[in-house]
Amino acid sequence: MADVVAFGELLVDFVPAAGPQSLVTAEIFKKAAGGAPANVAAGLARLGISSAFMGMVGEDEFGRFLAGELWKASVDVAPLRFTAKARTGLAFVSLQANGDRDFLFYRSPGADMLMTPEDVDSGALRAAKAFHFGSISLASEPSRASTLHAAGLAREYGKLVTYDPNLRLELWPSADDARAGMRLGLAQAEVVKISEEELHFLTDEPDPIAGARRLWSPRLRLMTVTRGAAGCSWLTPDADGEVAGFPVNAIDATGAGDAFMAGLIAGILASSAVLTDPAHISEACRFANAVGALATTGRGAIPSMPTRQEVEDLLRLHARITA
Repeated sequence: MADVVAFGELLVDFVPAAGPQSLVTAEIFKKAAGGAPANVAAGLARLGISSAFMGMVGEDEFGRFLAGELWKASVDVAPLRFTAKARTGLAFVSLQANGDRDFLFYRSPGADMLMTPEDVDSGALRAAKAFHFGSISLASEPSRASTLHAAGLAREYGKLVTYDPNLRLELWPSADDARAGMRLGLAQAEVVKISEEELHFLTDEPDPIAGARRLWSPRLRLMTVTRGAAGCSWLTPDADGEVAGFPVNAIDATGAGDAFMAGLIAGILASSAVLTDPAHISEACRFANAVGALATTGRGAIPSMPTRQEVEDLLRLHARITA
């Protein structure tokens, strides 16, 4: 069984084959597996951490494609469910010159939105060391109930619960619903990764540490605030710090935050001290920054997830350059 179970949406991303391009000008798209929690599962597998994905896709060709892509990425798909009630969700991704992207979703509803509490694989959760989820599955029912049920089981079984409040406003009924749903996820987790954009959306606070403190919940042990190429900030109940990023030739930022999350989870699983010791936290964040940076150097999320060897090579190269 897998050490980490990632829960949530699994979609097909269509990324312009030659970029940067808008959806208006793009003529050829590259098909790739996507969905933030699925990206995290694939990122963990590439780093040598056994992972599984729990979610739902359509009983269609796209759903089978996604299951196959995760399997090829060494992700356990036993907890993945199929449904004939809706088709697999699609996302068209437009790329900007700096590697940032915008999404156009086709899922009304998508199969991932129909996951129910009865579909949750409790055995996979019981066998794991950690459970990861995002906010998109909290945007509607019954996926919201299934997400909270899975998180509750993970806590009941004594597993580490990690969370990424991923901001995709077009998938929520309103901005206020998005804020409430994203905050609901925060209350379930011990470890959180949030971007500066998401933090500002939730708090209107320009300072990342101050904003993160405003979002703090009783269960939280560690929060990281990702800042793109600048790196990240981190905080615990008693301390905080910053860790610089890595300069790379960014092509596509799709999945970079998920890659960071995979790197952070890998660091925590390697040493429990990551959750308490500032030096260990900074080292884990440095590793996660490297994973996230490398993920921007290729197109698509899962295809661009780096191996542990590639991450360690970047860390060594950067250490020589800065020595």
